[in-house]
Amino acid sequence: MIYFSELEHLPVYGVKGEYLGRLEDLCVAPAQNSLRVACYLVKSPKNVLICITHEQMQSLSVRAAQTSVPRDEVRCYAPDEGLLKVKKDILDQQIIDVNNRKVVRVNDVDFDIQPADHHAELRIVAVNVGLAAALRRLLQGLLAKHTIRMLTSLFPTKTIPWEFVNLIEPDPQRRVKLRLSYDRVAQLHPADIADILEELSRDEQQSVLEGLDDETAAQALSEIPTRMQADLLESIPAEKAADIVEEMAPDEAADVLQELSPETSAEVLADMGKEEANEVRELLGFEENTAGALMTTEYVFVHESASVEGAIAALRNFEGPVELIQMIYLVDNGAVLTGAVPVGRILLSQPSAPLKDLAMDSLISVPSHAAAASVVDLFHKYNLVSLPVVDDNGHLIGVVTADDVLELVITRKQFRSRG
Repeated sequence: MIYFSELEHLPVYGVKGEYLGRLEDLCVAPAQNSLRVACYLVKSPKNVLICITHEQMQSLSVRAAQTSVPRDEVRCYAPDEGLLKVKKDILDQQIIDVNNRKVVRVNDVDFDIQPADHHAELRIVAVNVGLAAALRRLLQGLLAKHTIRMLTSLFPTKTIPWEFVNLIEPDPQRRVKLRLSYDRVAQLHPADIADILEELSRDEQQSVLEGLDDETAAQALSEIPTRMQADLLESIPAEKAADIVEEMAPDEAADVLQELSPETSAEVLADMGKEEANEVRELLGFEENTAGALMTTEYVFVHESASVEGAIAALRNFEGPVELIQMIYLVDNGAVLTGAVPVGRILLSQPSAPLKDLAMDSLISVPSHAAAASVVDLFHKYNLVSLPVVDDNGHLIGVVTADDVLELVITRKQFRSRG
């Protein structure tokens, strides 16, 4: 094992033993081999940056590096945005630790020296984020390298295997060239991704958000405060923002669109699918802090004459989030709400059983113009998991869920505590 802090400023010599300069940085070509150091950047005595390819590095140690080429065959470094530089792009940068679901800072980079065909090959093993690495860098140049190793072995070491590292690249052009992927981040729980987003700068947030698929980005956004959601959506192209908002629950989409500037909100709506945009526009028409503003338009309903078999068919055709399936609502020929059946009763009944016979004894609903405080009171009083919302004629138009009420209560408590 050898560390970048030990390699930095390492003297580099040519094939005849002539001094070429000191090691300035190491480069990786992710598109070719994400583990191998592709080239070594060396600063010559004349302050010219020269490039030694991995095939030209004959031997390497903590004392010196020996190349297989003479000085006159070494070429000058030509900038390449497709290369990932260890010192410039990794060291001291924030990265996403997908195992521990948090953002950490890189203090050092660990390498392994492996023999190859007539040359030494340097491979990235891990990034070091522990105290030992920070101390090693601090002492480098002040003490002998073997002394530093002995001292830092007394302190805790924390590394993240290179394969689990997700670099954050704010520059869209470099993201494309480096082919950085957030596939591992996408596998985290949306709440963990939200926590990670809140630790990043705006440019880094934008980088992560644009690297995620639309559904994952929407789920993660739903876990952070609405104002921050709006700020993030404002920072990315309207087309990408529309794709993300389309994946959000209609009520959450309406909430965040209200926080956007009128121009951005209109642009996002215009880029959304027609059906999704119409659902959100309907919700935007309700006054703030009312049942209509809290509700979602994603719910399952069937005609009051349907049987359990019909309800199961409706459940299978439901395209909304599974967690919204708690009740199946019954309506008459005029779309007036007439009953509610818990999904549990449906699963325990015979396919031919009429849903009317399984409906709850008391039907509790709320008009769309009811105050949000009244909705909270109803949930508390009747221990509800969902609450149907009706218009002035009793037509079912939406459902308020328990998680919406919980979020409302928590937000108000936080607001009062800050006040």
